[in-house]
Amino acid sequence: MISFLGTGLLGSSFVRALIDRGETVHVWNRSADKARELVQYGAIPFDNPADAVRSASHVHLTLSEDGAVDDVLERASPGFAKGVMVVDHTTTSPALTGERVKRWDARHVTFMHAPVFMGPPNALAATGVMMASGDRARFDALQPHLSAMTGKLVYVGSDPARAAAIKLLGNHFLVVMGAGLIDTLALAKAMGVPQDEVANLFEFFNPGTMIPARLARIRAADYANPSWNLAMARKDVRLMTQAAEAGHVTLEALPGIAAAMDAWVAKGRAADDWTVIGTDALE
Repeated sequence: MISFLGTGLLGSSFVRALIDRGETVHVWNRSADKARELVQYGAIPFDNPADAVRSASHVHLTLSEDGAVDDVLERASPGFAKGVMVVDHTTTSPALTGERVKRWDARHVTFMHAPVFMGPPNALAATGVMMASGDRARFDALQPHLSAMTGKLVYVGSDPARAAAIKLLGNHFLVVMGAGLIDTLALAKAMGVPQDEVANLFEFFNPGTMIPARLARIRAADYANPSWNLAMARKDVRLMTQAAEAGHVTLEALPGIAAAMDAWVAKGRAADDWTVIGTDALE
């Protein structure tokens, strides 16, 4: 039997997929109605997390943040069966995740953090990416169970906090990318370019293919051999800013980049590759 604590959008999709694969699933959620909604799919709801986990071989958590994880684990712990494996899919602090693993190891409870790059449709279809880190033998024991829940399961190392850190890196990139797209649409509005034409741009211009080469250049810190020097990049940013201002549109991400560029131009680095602006952060 499997127990799922936290049945929001992601958790409820995991539960439905497990039931579709023939598993018996006990569920609990802080808002009890969300757990009861899963009865129609065959889940068994409980009002108390300790009752929900009783006799479970695997306990999964999909909660909101670190405080909720610690609270729910404590409330559930009286029901933990001997040898239970607890898997937390919540996006959490790397430091607090590492402490959590040590704390539950001391209490002889097998705990592993396994955050995901998965939305509800991925959880329902067992696609997307799940990561895990920590003791390798623990991961190997969990691998068959976790692999069935996702399209790709990735072990990212023995440090129990590493999966939490990698998850934050991925989410950071998604936030920055989203902010860039918002700025791109805002700039298009300022210049009178319809959104459909912005979408069409990415039909023939795929910046994703540039990421490995750009990352390699940034890591090499070879600023003296630019592919796009800072002066030219700053000129383009000026044109973007002017177009936005003329169209009475506010850009959210670009002003911070422009300020960093100006600071490095003032240091005499205009002829260097524009990624020189990351020198202080990456050294």
